[in-house]
Amino acid sequence: MALVVQKYGGSSVGDARSVKRVAKRIAEAKRAGNDVVVVVSAMGDTTDELLDLAQQITPLPPQRELDILLTAGERISMSLLAMAITNLGVKAKSYTGQQAGVITDAVHGRARIVDVVPHRIRETLNRGQVAIVAGFQGVTQATNDVTTLGRGGSDTTAVALAAGLNADVCEIYTDVDGVFTADPRIVPAARKIDRVSYEEMLELAASGAKVLALRSVEYARRYGVPVHVRSSFSAHDGTRVVAAEKKSKENAMEAPIISGVAHDRSESKITVIGVPDVPGMAARIFEVVAGAGANIDMIVQNVSAAATGLTDISFTLPDGDGPATMAALTAVQGELAFDSLQFDDQIGKLSLVGAGMKSHPGVSARLFGALRDAGINIEMISTSEIRISVVTRADSLDDAVRAVHTAFELDASDGEAVVYAGTGR
Repeated sequence: MALVVQKYGGSSVGDARSVKRVAKRIAEAKRAGNDVVVVVSAMGDTTDELLDLAQQITPLPPQRELDILLTAGERISMSLLAMAITNLGVKAKSYTGQQAGVITDAVHGRARIVDVVPHRIRETLNRGQVAIVAGFQGVTQATNDVTTLGRGGSDTTAVALAAGLNADVCEIYTDVDGVFTADPRIVPAARKIDRVSYEEMLELAASGAKVLALRSVEYARRYGVPVHVRSSFSAHDGTRVVAAEKKSKENAMEAPIISGVAHDRSESKITVIGVPDVPGMAARIFEVVAGAGANIDMIVQNVSAAATGLTDISFTLPDGDGPATMAALTAVQGELAFDSLQFDDQIGKLSLVGAGMKSHPGVSARLFGALRDAGINIEMISTSEIRISVVTRADSLDDAVRAVHTAFELDASDGEAVVYAGTGR
């Protein structure tokens, strides 16, 4: 008997018919002899609809109250799914994140899981029942307030529960057949990846791949949770996210150089113009940025102009962090003596990811050559051992992804990838 944690995204439970279809899959897993824990997201666009409703009331809803509101979406899903499973003759019981023992810090809107105490879930399994858990939510230990984990939080809930329960596998069900070499909505010829390492998946997720949330991959790597990405709309095997050593042992042939091409449209660029090129100035700028709560991605500093002793510093950050960061930097412009600020929200990031690239020369040359041949200009470049990222204009991003995907011979020859519900999650 295996202990299986399954997670179903919003596209998989978008309506009553979909809930019944998912319930049938869960019931089959239970009848096959498995202990089953299910984590479920809000139905379809429920979370966005609740956000819109809150902003019709006030443009700045209190974060504590917003968290209480948003958790309602997953509560609806969990109870309906429990009803549907029970209707199939399999006993099931639903739990909120709080009832399931998901303990978080006190940061409303993007709380982090600090502990999982799944006593009630174990009791449910011991009674032979399926446990249904609302994803995306937890509770603070100090104040007992409800919190939400941010976008993709249900993935993190599932992996955290799998770790806390010592599950045999955490299955992430979505509306695509696994992890692909690129977003199938942009590159229909993208190939499904059978095995990908935690490290490669971390880079893909951090670079914009939506199929798995970044924090869930971090959690899986830290606790060694085997993750299996599958579609709830098909019976295909999907993609397994495993340790690098296991991936290499399971592949008889050497792994491919490149795992995939990811893209991200959710970042903006800030350029601090005319910065005095003296020791400590960059440190002071990024102390201000950190104080504004911004998460920095890529940074480029130009060579100082000899005549003026001034330089420009550009960095990218999530769109939502832009206004507060611009305000914080503007407030210290007199102190730091820079000339001006520029804000650009029309950028896109492309990332080439693959553990094999560090031992293969010529990867950068091929990447930049493909972008040149496609007439696409590069504005920023960032690298790691297994990733090269570039910033382009947003309206060139799709063409860039397709050009690079083809240049590295990642296009499939046996048909097009399928996005069953149209979201890629």
